[in-house]
Amino acid sequence: MRAKITYFVTAAVLVFYFVLVGSRGVMLIRHGTLLTVTFGIAVLILPVIGVWFLWKNTQFVRRANVLAAELDAQGGLPVDDLPRTPSGRIERDAADAAFAKRREETEDAPDDWRAWFRLAVAYQDARDTPRARKAMQRAIALHKSTPNPTGPTLKDTKSSPSSAPSSPSAPSSPSGD
Repeated sequence: MRAKITYFVTAAVLVFYFVLVGSRGVMLIRHGTLLTVTFGIAVLILPVIGVWFLWKNTQFVRRANVLAAELDAQGGLPVDDLPRTPSGRIERDAADAAFAKRREETEDAPDDWRAWFRLAVAYQDARDTPRARKAMQRAIALHKSTPNPTGPTLKDTKSSPSSAPSSPSAPSSPSGD
């Protein structure tokens, strides 16, 4: 719940910032000189990029949450039982061991979105966020293409073709091996 509140507060602050920057861009354009109009247009591009980025990330989080809810209903969510340091971070050796298990599971079933979801969690536990995101995108793409008679689906949501790798690739270790 805390993560959702943080996400919504951050999104609200960003939207406020986009409105503020956008209004400054409009003010520059209204000034009417060649320099201020050019600068105003450049300033307006920033909120457009920011809104697009916020929208894409919100879609990603929503789709990942749908998968998490479905996997939880099936009893397939990975258990968070890894040992932690006193500061609360997952111990690196334990995360690497859990990752190896998830990698083998994904290699055995490369077309199973559940395996890719669990692999994404293992990447995140190993603090490899870029690969965690790619694995989750793969899980989302596989989930969309898999018929699911029960539970929530992502079939009704739109996604760009570039949101997931075009072919399943072998997962690599968080250390880059």
